[in-house]
Amino acid sequence: MSELAKLQQFRAERTENNILHLVFDMPGRPMNVFSNAAIAELSIFSQWLRGSDVTGVVIRSGKPSAFCAGADLAELGSAYDMIMAAPAEMRDRVAFDHFFPLSQALRAIETAGKPVAAAIAGLALGGGGELALAAHHRVMVDDPKVAFGLPESLVGLLPGAGGTQRLPRLAGIEKALPVLLEGARLSGQAALAAGVVDQLVPAGQEVAAAERWVLSHPSASQPWDRPGWRPADVDDAASIIARKRESVLAETLGHYPAPTAILDCIGEGLPQPFDEAIRTEMQIFSKLIQRREPRNMIRTLFLGRLDHDRLRKAGGIPARVEQAVAVVSEALRVDEAADAPLAEAFARAGFQRSSKAPAFDGVIAQSAFWLEAEPVTDGKRALRERLTRAYAAADKWRATFSEDQRRAADYLLVKNHGFPAYMAGAFSSTEPGA
Repeated sequence: MSELAKLQQFRAERTENNILHLVFDMPGRPMNVFSNAAIAELSIFSQWLRGSDVTGVVIRSGKPSAFCAGADLAELGSAYDMIMAAPAEMRDRVAFDHFFPLSQALRAIETAGKPVAAAIAGLALGGGGELALAAHHRVMVDDPKVAFGLPESLVGLLPGAGGTQRLPRLAGIEKALPVLLEGARLSGQAALAAGVVDQLVPAGQEVAAAERWVLSHPSASQPWDRPGWRPADVDDAASIIARKRESVLAETLGHYPAPTAILDCIGEGLPQPFDEAIRTEMQIFSKLIQRREPRNMIRTLFLGRLDHDRLRKAGGIPARVEQAVAVVSEALRVDEAADAPLAEAFARAGFQRSSKAPAFDGVIAQSAFWLEAEPVTDGKRALRERLTRAYAAADKWRATFSEDQRRAADYLLVKNHGFPAYMAGAFSSTEPGA
């Protein structure tokens, strides 16, 4: 185990009955996340496992509150900058090569020929949920605070380590969609019924239950790796996805690419052999990560929320921040009765201000947002002018705010004043969605 002794994000502990405990326990952090360092160490472990003599593996957390809370979203910003700094024709490959190692490591663990059980005693979200899905057996503490989820769509992304492929194969497409598209979390009996976990136990018994399963000499393979296995609803996948795509576009008006990318992953990947399917998933992820929408949503809905909560706990949101948000919000206010074309343009751009939601017009955002795209209508022109006014109002504070204050202000615009998350906000950039 000399290779494993060097691990820092994980610990490897061998029991007397020759079970290897892989303990995720990032030093100096209250919660585990998949950082670049953690992914590199999981790759080392996955390579070691195939040639090892252990009876099996139990994956557990060294943290009391969570199995793993997902990706290190702060590192995603650096990855975005790295990808976009590459020549345009190289960006897909740069993104694929940067993000695929986690998927490869999980695949290597589930095909190493050793039974692997996950003992889940806290939140297993995002990459943590994908790590659990790669185990052959999942034991979960029966407590509402213990939950499985794949919430990447809530910050404009998709589960890129096999989540869009393993979950529909285990739970079926219909049960998987709320988790993948809406960030639904599954606990207790709901997780068991969906096939996300195999066993529920009281708190404190999850590790022993996982060990018992490993010692029962189970099959060390996933269903999708067994000869002749097919997803139960693969023949209905196209019609299920087409119906869901229609409802998603009606709701998002085509401004948010993550839900449709997730549907593409399922539709294209489910009929494929699993190794091809995870490459298809990563190809779609690699294009999605290059878009402005996930970058803006991470900055506002995740980092901005954290900044907002820190400021509030440290004595309250500064009065200047609240004043700036109020002024920008007022600059965006529109009288629906007096200026119907402008009000409709706001609504079509995704601003949640209109009392009447518009019907989807068939335009799906590509490199340009709806308000930037051709054809230019009177409504779009008026909206651009109004946004110019709002961003000019934000200029008064932007340079004097710290970065955390700018992100917190944008979070408030989105949360309380209907500013669309895909455009981020008026304080972190000098023009919409920049």
